Amino acid sequence: MTRTNLTLLLTLALAGTAPTVALDHHETSTFDQHFTFDQDFENKTMRLDFFHTGGQGTEILALDQVVSDGPWSGSTSQLIDDTDLGEYLFRVYDAASGRLLYSRGFASIYGEWVTTGEAQERYRTFHESLRFPWPRSPVRVELLDRGEHLAFEPLWEVTVDPNSRFVNPADRAAAGRVWAVQENGPAQEKVDLLLLPEGYTADEMDKFHADAQRLTEALFRWEPFKSRRNDFNVWAIDVPTAESGGNRPRAGHYRRTPLSASYNIFDSERYVLTYDNRALRDIASAAPYEFLEILVNDAQYGGGGIFNHQATTSVDTGFAEYVFVHEFGHHFAGLGDEYYTSPVSYATGAANPPEPWSPNVTNLSDPEQFKWADLVTDDTPIPTPWPKEEYDRRSREGQAKRAELRAQGVSEEVMDAFFRETQEWSTELLARGEWSQAVGAFEGAGYEAHGLYRPQADCIMFTRNEVGFCAVCHRAIERIIDLYSR
Repeated sequence: MTRTNLTLLLTLALAGTAPTVALDHHETSTFDQHFTFDQDFENKTMRLDFFHTGGQGTEILALDQVVSDGPWSGSTSQLIDDTDLGEYLFRVYDAASGRLLYSRGFASIYGEWVTTGEAQERYRTFHESLRFPWPRSPVRVELLDRGEHLAFEPLWEVTVDPNSRFVNPADRAAAGRVWAVQENGPAQEKVDLLLLPEGYTADEMDKFHADAQRLTEALFRWEPFKSRRNDFNVWAIDVPTAESGGNRPRAGHYRRTPLSASYNIFDSERYVLTYDNRALRDIASAAPYEFLEILVNDAQYGGGGIFNHQATTSVDTGFAEYVFVHEFGHHFAGLGDEYYTSPVSYATGAANPPEPWSPNVTNLSDPEQFKWADLVTDDTPIPTPWPKEEYDRRSREGQAKRAELRAQGVSEEVMDAFFRETQEWSTELLARGEWSQAVGAFEGAGYEAHGLYRPQADCIMFTRNEVGFCAVCHRAIERIIDLYSR
C-alpha cells in the first residue's frame, strides 16, 4: 500500500521546528521510571482527533483538533503498554528530551475497512482519537501500524504544545446524567467501563438502567471478570433519543440519534458500530472511562467490538448477554473472533494467512513455539483433533437456513429459537473427544476454515455456548485488567 504524508510533522505553536529525536522502538528503554505522573502530566485527558483517509492503495492522515476530554481516569503508574496488542500503537514523547511518557495499542474501523473489498474500489474517511494524560510540556505523538512480521512501523506524527491557542482546554458540558452502575474505588486505580444508551427515549431511561445492570451482571458472571470484579468501576450516562430503537438500514428502520450507531456496518446484517467518533467521544467525556460499550435498544441480533475503540450490543435479543460479553472481549483484550463459518465482510480464503496480532488466534507457523505453547501439555497433539468435518457440515446447513429465515422476514423470536437449536447441537459436538477440554491448536479460527487455529475446542469467542472464556483468552483478559488497575 502506498502511503501519503507518512512522516508529516504538524507543529502547534512551537518556536521553530520540533527537535529531531532518534526513534527507539523498544519502549522500556526510553521510559524513565524515576519520573512521576505529576511531574509530566496534569489531571486532565488530552484528546487528539484526526482524520484517517484511504482506499485504492492510498492512506492519508490529517489533524482535526486537540481538546480536553475531561479528568484523567486512567492509571497514573501503568503508563507504558507492553502487551503488543492492536493493529496500531501510539506513543507520546517529551518533545525536548525524547523521553517516552505514554503508549497504548489499539485497533480502528479504518483498520477493519481496508481489509474489505470496498477499500479496493473507493475512498473513505474515518474519524479517530488518541487519548492520553494532559502533558505539562510540548509532546511528540507518534502513530505506528503493523508492518511485515507484525513489527510496528512509523505511520504519522504530530507535535503538540498544551499551551498553544490551538489546543482547547475547556471541558464540554455533560450530555446527560452520569451515574455509577458499580463503583469500587478511585477511577485512576480501577478499570473504568462506560455504558452508553442508543435508541432509548426519555420514557425508557428506567429500561436503560435495568439493561445496564443486567448486562453488567452478565459480564461478571464469567471468569476472570468474576474474580476481578472489585478491579472495575462501571459507569453510565443517560442520553435519551427522540424515537425508540436502533438504526437498521436493511430493514428500512431509520433513526437519527446522538451517537449515530447503526446496524449493517460494512453491509453486514448483524454488525453494529458508530462511525461518528467525535459524537461518541464528546458524549463519553463526561464520565471516567477507558473502555465503553453502546447498548442498542433493539431486538435484532447484533453487536460489534474493536480493541480499545468501542463495543456495541443489542439488548433485547435472546442472546444479548452473550453478545455483550463476546464483543467486550474484542474491545477490552483484543481477542479475535474464533468462528469461521459465519459470513463476514472481510477478505478471506488466503492460502497462507499471516499471523494475527490477536492473542487467541495463530497460523501455527512454528508448532513448537506459538503464542500459547506454554499452556499446552506434552501429550496434546498439535494440531489438535476435533470433529471439524461434522461441525463444518452442520454449520453450512445452519447458515443456509439462517439466510432463508432472514429472507422470509421472520420475527426475532424465531431467529433466537434458531440460534438456540445451533447452540444445542454445537455444545454436544464440541464436548466430544479426548481433547475437548485441552489447550491445543484447533484448526478453524479468525474467519478461516484452514490455516488459522484457536486454543480450545470451544470458547465464548467461538460459539454462543455456555462455556465462558478459554484458558488463553482468560490470561489475555487478566493482563489487561492488570494494565489498568495497578
